[in-house]
Amino acid sequence: MWARLAIAFTAAGTLTLTGLPALDEAHAAKPPNVKPIRCDEKFLKKKFPSTPANSGPPNSLPYEAWPNDENYTYDNPAKAYDGVLPPTDAQREAAGTNYRKWQRKFNRTKNPADKVMEIYARYNSQYNNPTGYKDFKRYLDVRYIGAHGNPPRGEAFEARMVKKYNMVGPDWWCQDVIEYTDPETGEKRYRVVDMHNRRTERKVEAKSNGRIESDQLKADRQIAKEKPKSTFRYLTGARTEDSTKAKIKQFDDDLKRDRGTDRTQAGVNERRSNAIERTQKPNVYTNYDKRFNPDPLKGGRGPIIDQALRSGKTLEEARRLQGMYNQNNGGGYFNRGPGGIDFSTLEINYVGTPVKGKGLDYSMKADYVKNPDENPGYGGDAKLQLASDAFFTWLALTPDKFWVNLNPIRPDVIMDKEFAKTDAGRILLEADLTLKHDYADAMNPDKYERGERFWREAPRTPEGMPCLPVIRQWITPKPAKIREQDGGIYILDAPLKVNMEVPTGPDVPPGNCKLTEAQTKQAENLILTMIQPELERRVNDDASYVDLRRVYSSRVAAEYIRRQDAVSPTDFRKIINSNDVKRWPLRGENKDWDKKTVYDKYVHSFKNGDYKFERVYDGKVWILSMGGVDFSKAPKRNITRTEFITQHRGLDKTTRTSVQSEVTYQDSETAYFGGSTSDQQTIPEDPKPTPTPTGPDDPTPTGPPSTPAPGPSTPGGDTTPPAKDPDGDLADTGNSTPVGLIAAAAAALAVAGGGLTWWMRRRRASGG
Repeated sequence: MWARLAIAFTAAGTLTLTGLPALDEAHAAKPPNVKPIRCDEKFLKKKFPSTPANSGPPNSLPYEAWPNDENYTYDNPAKAYDGVLPPTDAQREAAGTNYRKWQRKFNRTKNPADKVMEIYARYNSQYNNPTGYKDFKRYLDVRYIGAHGNPPRGEAFEARMVKKYNMVGPDWWCQDVIEYTDPETGEKRYRVVDMHNRRTERKVEAKSNGRIESDQLKADRQIAKEKPKSTFRYLTGARTEDSTKAKIKQFDDDLKRDRGTDRTQAGVNERRSNAIERTQKPNVYTNYDKRFNPDPLKGGRGPIIDQALRSGKTLEEARRLQGMYNQNNGGGYFNRGPGGIDFSTLEINYVGTPVKGKGLDYSMKADYVKNPDENPGYGGDAKLQLASDAFFTWLALTPDKFWVNLNPIRPDVIMDKEFAKTDAGRILLEADLTLKHDYADAMNPDKYERGERFWREAPRTPEGMPCLPVIRQWITPKPAKIREQDGGIYILDAPLKVNMEVPTGPDVPPGNCKLTEAQTKQAENLILTMIQPELERRVNDDASYVDLRRVYSSRVAAEYIRRQDAVSPTDFRKIINSNDVKRWPLRGENKDWDKKTVYDKYVHSFKNGDYKFERVYDGKVWILSMGGVDFSKAPKRNITRTEFITQHRGLDKTTRTSVQSEVTYQDSETAYFGGSTSDQQTIPEDPKPTPTPTGPDDPTPTGPPSTPAPGPSTPGGDTTPPAKDPDGDLADTGNSTPVGLIAAAAAALAVAGGGLTWWMRRRRASGG
């Protein structure tokens, strides 16, 4: 049966790129053009003589979940054309609207350029329809690639379910047409059931995603009234949406009540399965994304690329796109839709071992959005770009450049000039400023009980004024928890640490109150016990530092690549320590970002404070005003295999699968999806595919169809192997000198970030 099923999977993927039928038949006013067929004949190419007694999904529970440990493949030839660019006016005119002519031509020539002209003709034919797509990028993804991917993906999942639940023999029929009467109009309607046991009246609907459509449930409710022996089972191939669970539970409760039984009448079997899409033969129109690839003329593919490129750039656009994709997702090709991922939480969690000429596998993780239709995720392209750019920044620049410094009296030493040209550097400097603001905020007595206690316990001057020394705050990595195995590194946890101390030296900004040594120590201990834990919580949990955490995960991944390249040359060698970051510049709205702008904001805050508060201490009224990041090291702790297996069960398999398919890890709300730069074709700079001349029935384009553009040239440079790390971590990357002491001329870095100080003035209480 397994062998026959394997053949069935292949057969399910042989859909030709012809016109697609309308497959939403739940409310069809006339019999759909669907021919029922025995399930074993359809998927196993054999008729079993009898139906097994245990066939069909179990019906003992209204809901049954299975772990996400199954994979299945399906072919989508249309995916090989996901890099086609929008047509020019001349190409649209040459394509016309008769796509069948180009279709016939491609069937003869097998020339990808003819297939592109067919796509353009299809685009033209729907362009002026009320429901037509003007945006070619979305048309290509939704109406062409998605529409061609839905049927084979759905059929491949159905084939798995037929095998898993033994739905064979003369009783089980697939694509069975059930007639019922519309209760509102009295008209005949038809519901096409995926798997139907005609003897027991069990009706099974298979969805490769986690959603059952409302119109299908509406039809099933009416069928249940007209055919009271009917029971219903819904099979989902992904985490079942809460709304679907609730609707089916209500359906089950209603049937139990109406039928006077406590046996399950409608329920869900969640068979989480990972759909691995195969594109068949790539060509010059297949999109290869350059991110994470050391060669600027090559790229990679993977589910993370698809998801990132589909997501909207803004929340408004994401809502519009989510509705658009939902309307065209009957077979579950887009799963939760482009808004299903919370891209703000995106981080790299795995990189494979780079082997020269073999490419690199990598995986990302992100949380799912709880309500993608109302509050979809967005910004995937930018977040993926940031993770990739940071990864290469950490490789290209020498580690002694990975610092930032906000000191109100040292505008000349803010950050390295090359680091300042990158988004990774921008993120670190802005995080340092945020930390300074949070330091002041965390001790605000008007907002937090913590702040009230802090100021009551703060040391006092002889005249009763609350007084604090200048405090230096900066962020460094804690040891990352990782596991090296399977030819790669799993980044399991990459926490950050907030450091605080009273600085010394000539570049410490002067305070405006004097404390004894004992009082200074008292203030320092008070800050370390009451303020530092809150700041560290914010840095590791709050949304305001999410980009910092993202670029640090890329730092850990890059350090692994550095280590591997030191052992054996990789494709990344020309990049490592080249100090050339031209390929990974400041991007988008931050392309004109300037470090001085951040510095000026800091100085303003330092001099003028962030907020003011008034308190009475010792009978006097006081009005007080409250006004770096160092990634030069990337320490790590390699956990044992036993710890990895017990605390992260199945993560290795999830990660490997995520290179080819989006995967939900265990019973979590976290998605894993990755990509690979291996076995990629070089994108030609000026491809000139010319359709083969044919007869008068086949038009010839006036110019070549669009193709993805090549990237910039490869940067040069050499590499210096990192120093041996005696502690077994990734800390010493060629320079173990603490930031702030890198150069004698920059001794001021000892106060890296200085500290938001406070400005006080006093007035006596009335009569004082």
